[in-house]
Amino acid sequence: MSADHEAVHPSASSVEELRHAPSHSLLAVLRIHDFRLLWVGLGLSSLGDWIGLLALTAMANQFAAESSGGSYLAQNFAIAGVLFLRVLPALVMGPVAGYIADRIDRRFTLIWGDYIRGALFVTIPIVGELWWVFVVTVLVEIVTLVWLPAKDATVPNLVPRHRLEAANQISLATTYGSALPAAVLFTGLTLVDQIYRSLFDNLPNGPIDLALYFNGVSFIVSGLVIRRLREIPRGPATGSEEGNAFRVVVDGWKYVGGTPVVRGLVVGIIGAFAAGGVVIGLARTFVADLGGGDPAFGVLFGTVFLGLGLGMWRGPRLLAGLSRRRMFGLSLTAAGLLLFPLALVQQLEVVTAITVVLGFAAGVAWITGMTLLGLEVPDQVRGRTFAFVGSTIRLALALVLATAPAVAGLIGEHQYELLDRRLVYNGAAFTFLIAAVVMTLVGVASYRQMDDRKGIPLVDDLRHAFAGSPGVYSETGVFVALEGGEGAGKSTQARLLADWLRRGGYDVVLTHEPGDTEVGQKLRQIVLDPTTGSISDRTEALLYAADKAEHVERVVAPALSRGSVVITDRYVDSTLAYQGAGRSLPDREVERVARWATDDLRPHLTVLLDLPPQAGLTRFEERDRIEAESLEFHERVRQGFLRLASAHSERYLVVDARQPVDEIAAAVRERVTPMLEQAVRPKALPAGGPPADASSAVPPDVPPPTEQLKEDHQ
Repeated sequence: MSADHEAVHPSASSVEELRHAPSHSLLAVLRIHDFRLLWVGLGLSSLGDWIGLLALTAMANQFAAESSGGSYLAQNFAIAGVLFLRVLPALVMGPVAGYIADRIDRRFTLIWGDYIRGALFVTIPIVGELWWVFVVTVLVEIVTLVWLPAKDATVPNLVPRHRLEAANQISLATTYGSALPAAVLFTGLTLVDQIYRSLFDNLPNGPIDLALYFNGVSFIVSGLVIRRLREIPRGPATGSEEGNAFRVVVDGWKYVGGTPVVRGLVVGIIGAFAAGGVVIGLARTFVADLGGGDPAFGVLFGTVFLGLGLGMWRGPRLLAGLSRRRMFGLSLTAAGLLLFPLALVQQLEVVTAITVVLGFAAGVAWITGMTLLGLEVPDQVRGRTFAFVGSTIRLALALVLATAPAVAGLIGEHQYELLDRRLVYNGAAFTFLIAAVVMTLVGVASYRQMDDRKGIPLVDDLRHAFAGSPGVYSETGVFVALEGGEGAGKSTQARLLADWLRRGGYDVVLTHEPGDTEVGQKLRQIVLDPTTGSISDRTEALLYAADKAEHVERVVAPALSRGSVVITDRYVDSTLAYQGAGRSLPDREVERVARWATDDLRPHLTVLLDLPPQAGLTRFEERDRIEAESLEFHERVRQGFLRLASAHSERYLVVDARQPVDEIAAAVRERVTPMLEQAVRPKALPAGGPPADASSAVPPDVPPPTEQLKEDHQ
């Protein structure tokens, strides 16, 4: 049984528990066997790698200090040399890594990539020469350039789509969060070495050699763990594309450059890592400027990644109601602004506290950016896209790590007198200030380019985000809601989608709101019958909420529990648009009632059929109580729908309802198809989704657009 299958079809006793697990639940993701093993392997190798980085950086600083008599410039250059060599292979190998990652079997890449890196690190203490350290660093990074995109491209194949953000949180928090225990271990080793000088006499370089041995063994153990994975999908482009490596790489670059969202993400991520590279590259000398040594360096290094891990873990949940695109730009800007006090404050304790918050903002930006990339980039180019991002990040780091220490060294040491106080601001602090300006500008530019809620004040969005809920997404079945104004064609598209899926062998439940239960039919008559007359706006909202509560309890939830595809004509968004925007009731109050009524169950996909009210209201003659409202009312409803879709665009498909019926149906089918792995297929049909002839055909009984008269109304 594959990991996907295990996650999608759990045992009967756990179905209800999984259904109510929020999409951000980390435990739900860790129940997936293959992802859990990948996470363990990643944690082992990351822990060892961070210890190795700290050891090599400390070694370079020690050698430079001994050979130069403690020269500030020489120590900075020595550290820069080690860090630069760590990212140097990206200059040559980076562009080709994605091509390789998409063509080599991913299982082979992940397992043997760990074995090779482990063996190389073990040889460093054995050879005991500085030139071999440089050679191993370059070789390890070449392997890593292929290993990382293979890992990143594999994660979306191991977890359901709505669990991708949580999976990225675990993966990235493990990669960067393991720096914290690594820093603790390294700090402990250096403190022990200072107290018990004879403890590491058998190792030429003391605790540094021990750290490197640990690093090598951790990679080998990681490979052994990953070998136990039941299924790792092959590179999706294997054998599927023609042309040489250069052509494919160029095409990948064109995809990134030609896709605005991806381009904005890449620019923001590169800017964030460039600023982070300044902090990492100058951390050792900056700590020394503040009067700290190796233990203080280990503590500061660890706090950066403590904040990073916290940001990856808690950030998306803390701001669950905020658009991911806004969150990305906002967190980048916050990270840039935090660099200012980091550079100006001269107390190590305060700097450490600021570093935690800075890492938190960077963690939010990183997890959000990677999640958006995973959702936006097609699987067939995902490997090379992640490789492009990874290699470009390394190029930026290479430039920063080479120039930042040099700039700091050239600026040198400076003292100033202010109000009878002597202030010492050396090159590291001034370089931090430069990075703060650049990072803030990148954050603001990224926010403005990617803002998908233009016209909506950020303060209002933040207020809503802190009180919002990420919702619950069923672990079994597929839940699709069709939304839109009057006459948009929701019922027609719902029926077309249901017919197509049934021909593909899926168990489908086609439903609507209000009125698809006995209680709902009575409520529907009250809210839509013109003879009802005038009722208060709050009463109307509560009646719709009552219908939704009965609908979810009696129809939707049971169908999802057995793995059906549930297609509903209208759901919570209709209440938010009609009673919230249309009736001008407070959005927060309406949403709270509607979410409570549905137990916060959310569709995996909401299809918004967007149609100007002037066109929709002409598609039928008789009008019910809601249809009879003014044109201004229906325009507010339309804008309400569009605002909802823009807030979480990854879970929406917005279609111009003026297009031909078959074109709309094709767009809906294309978006729904990747989600069908969670649905059961009672009929014995070939795997791979509905038959090709069914996926492109519109049943002959579909009425032309002009005959889409009456729908199941809100």
